[in-house]
Amino acid sequence: MNNAWSMEERIRYFSRQYQAVRGEIAKDIVGQDEAVDGTLIAMIAGGNVLLEGVPGTGKTRLVRSVARTLDLMFSRIQFTPDLMPADVTGSNIIEKDEKGNNVQRFVGGPVFSNIVLADEINRATPKTQSALLEAMQEHRVTAGGRTWALMEPFFVLATQNPIEQDGTYVLPEAQTDRFMFKLLMTFPGEEELCRIVRLTQDTQEERAARVMNGDELLAMRETAKSIPVIDEVVEYAARLVSSTHPELDGASPTAKKELRFGASPRAVQALIAGGQILALTDGRYNVSRDDVDALACPVLRHRIKLTYDAVMSGHTPDEVIRALIAEARGGNRTKTENAEAPDSRRLFRRT
Repeated sequence: MNNAWSMEERIRYFSRQYQAVRGEIAKDIVGQDEAVDGTLIAMIAGGNVLLEGVPGTGKTRLVRSVARTLDLMFSRIQFTPDLMPADVTGSNIIEKDEKGNNVQRFVGGPVFSNIVLADEINRATPKTQSALLEAMQEHRVTAGGRTWALMEPFFVLATQNPIEQDGTYVLPEAQTDRFMFKLLMTFPGEEELCRIVRLTQDTQEERAARVMNGDELLAMRETAKSIPVIDEVVEYAARLVSSTHPELDGASPTAKKELRFGASPRAVQALIAGGQILALTDGRYNVSRDDVDALACPVLRHRIKLTYDAVMSGHTPDEVIRALIAEARGGNRTKTENAEAPDSRRLFRRT
């Protein structure tokens, strides 16, 4: 990206590069629009992703394909109950210097990479899970009394299995809040299953080709930050997030009935940052309320907690979020059973 380009040229470049990356990933991943686009948007924004799906839906393949397309260093950490924090961040080793004296040298762990796949993160103990907290938020690691900066761009994609919960440790709210999105990889339909079989018959290796590098990704991030967001949109995003808090004065009927806890201020930041990128992918130079609505489920579904009655009634976080959107928009729908269910096979469906 040329620094002398006009904003119009930057927008065209952004949209063109995004579509090129998206096209290459489609060579490896069948369907899963929300997971693919959500991962790319979070990477450009500098956020992290919590990816949930049953085994075999392509979670690891997605991350490897993204790394190939963006020409970034990739590492995978298989989280298990016996994994220690030093296995993630690295540790000091003792070795001999030129004079034969014992000296300590820090050897970085797999977190020192551009893209880190934390596979089945909920299988590790809370102590090991917390080893990722500083890396995810500050992009640095403190070990042996020193602080080490991580490579940029830096991105964590953590996976978890929603079915098997034996021997797992639920992620604390402080850690889940550090994920920009929670994305869902759904089980493919019959047609998609046939396409997957045909795709993997020849080889299990990824086929995506390099489209750009890390520096170009960082340049796209700076372009996205320059997209203007009018006060009305910021206020709408803040109103939507505030509506998830049943304890606030003037809380919505849905929040009072369906929610125990609401989202943090990070949710507003994620809605706006993601909205700027979503606008650019459409070739637009402004963020709209539709962009905020389109991102609401991935941003909020892991940041809100449903009441016991809501869970027993079969309501899902996405249904509650759709009802909150309708109320924030001034609509008449205030009950989750009347809220439109999101289409999980399409990216951030517009309301």
